[in-house]
Order: sequence, then structure tokens, then C-alpha cells
Amino acid sequence: MITINIFTENIYSGWQVDEKEIIENTSILLNYYIKELGQNSCLYGYKYNSITLDILFCDSKKTHQLNRDYRDKDKPADIITFAIFADDENRFVFDDDINLGEIVIALDKVEEGCNRDISQSQNKEQELYFLISHGLMHLLGFDHRDEEEYNFVIGEQRKALECINYDQI
Repeated sequence: MITINIFTENIYSGWQVDEKEIIENTSILLNYYIKELGQNSCLYGYKYNSITLDILFCDSKKTHQLNRDYRDKDKPADIITFAIFADDENRFVFDDDINLGEIVIALDKVEEGCNRDISQSQNKEQELYFLISHGLMHLLGFDHRDEEEYNFVIGEQRKALECINYDQI
């Protein structure tokens, strides 16, 4: 059994997300992806007992700053993913743990519903999980540089999101 370590921090005062619930549902999503896509992910071929990742909840001012400083893009983003393991040519497993990286989500953008047409979400909570699932795909090494990759990522996200019980959210 793989241990999943998810650390969250919320620096956005406008929405106090239920971090315990976020951790539980993110673990469900990650387990789905490992089971269904593991052989195609950056994890394939590595021996590990645990996986670690961070999620930072902030506002679009912060994602604008990160986008400008690290991606040379002068605009805010709803999500930025720093895929430490997937993007590193010298992938390493330290103490049987893989640090996948960090997902940064602008909660004010989630509240605006800027992805509702893609996510098919009914509320901000569903929109949030759509972005978390998208970030997980990036942390696992999946990208969407062309339409085929994009359709694959969105399709897998929709399948994974079926594992979450939205009635309890």
C-alpha cells in the first residue's frame, strides 16, 4: 500500500476550503490515476512507498506573480503546477518517497467559474476538484500540447472525478 502525503496551505482569505476534505478527495483522485494510468505516468519503473505533493490555495495576484517569475507569462492563472518529479531529467526517490511537486490554485478564479464550460461543474467545489485533478495529471507527467493530448487529459479528469462523492461536499 502506497502512502500519500498531501500538504495544503490556504493564503486566500475569501474562501476557507475544507483542507481535510481536499486531502481525502485528492488522495482518491491520485489513487485513481496511479491505478488507471500508472504505466504511462512518470512513476512507471520507480520503486517507492510514498508520494508527497503540496497544494497552495491563493489568489490570482499570486499566480500572476508566479507566472511572471517562473514562466515568463505576464498574466494571472487559475492553476500553476510545479512538477518536480515529472519535469526533472534526474528523477530521484528519497527514502522511498517521490515528491511530485506543487499545485497552486487561485481560488478567486475558481469562484469566477472560469472553467465551467470545460469542467462541466455545477458549483465552485466541483470546479476546484476539476483543477486539482488537472494539476495531478501534470504532476504525473501528462501534458496537453496538442488537441489529442488535451482531449486525453480532460477525458481522464472526467473519469477520475466520478470517484468523488459530490453529495458530501
